[in-house]
Amino acid sequence: MKELKILALIPARGGSKSIPGKNIVDLGGYPLIAYTIAAARLSKRINRIVVTTDDEKIAGISRRSGAETPFLRPKSISGDKSLDIEFFDHAIKWLAAKENYSADLIVHLRPTTPLRDPAVIDKAIEEIIKDRKATSLRSAEIIERESPYKLFRKDGNYYDFFGREDFKSGEEYYNYPRQRFPATYQPNGYVDIILPEVLLKSGLLHGKYIRAFITEKVADIDNLRDVDTAKRLLSEPQYKELAAMVKRIGG
Repeated sequence: MKELKILALIPARGGSKSIPGKNIVDLGGYPLIAYTIAAARLSKRINRIVVTTDDEKIAGISRRSGAETPFLRPKSISGDKSLDIEFFDHAIKWLAAKENYSADLIVHLRPTTPLRDPAVIDKAIEEIIKDRKATSLRSAEIIERESPYKLFRKDGNYYDFFGREDFKSGEEYYNYPRQRFPATYQPNGYVDIILPEVLLKSGLLHGKYIRAFITEKVADIDNLRDVDTAKRLLSEPQYKELAAMVKRIGG
């Protein structure tokens, strides 16, 4: 059996309003993106790592950390309102046209989720390889606080509550304690996996059958307080291997 071509695609545009230069902000003495590149390098299944960025500085740091930057992403698909599917489509088509390279799986790793266990990434890869029905895989964590079943839209002057199809007509389910609601999950960016052939054939990034992959709660970097939280978590045993790799590759 031939080895699958499994590409880690790491998106890191230059613009960020919440933290200027967020993707390369200092985390424990190293740029944020180095942690995601390190996790990809420690994976036993990923065999190519590409950073898609529109920023020369990010590209240089990514190369020093051991990733490839074979292209600079067009500015037209690197704005605040740009969609993930745009940089996926660009990368897939660029690599096919310029290098005759076509990945079997693309592992989507966001730099803003820096603390990962490489074994968890590999477990996700193994799960989607075995699942012939899945059109993608997305990691998520359970929502433990306020249930989405208590949220609502506004319909004219009145509330329209979510999730009514899961309850009897006329039932005031939104007044129930959260323990009575079905479990719900929030995508967390730990590891997502797409099938390029699904995107190219359907024009959809994840397709109809998104395999659920549940992880622990993860650190997500959106502001400087999140950076401080991630620094504290770095000392935990499960990130020892990751921290050592980051130290080795520098960045």
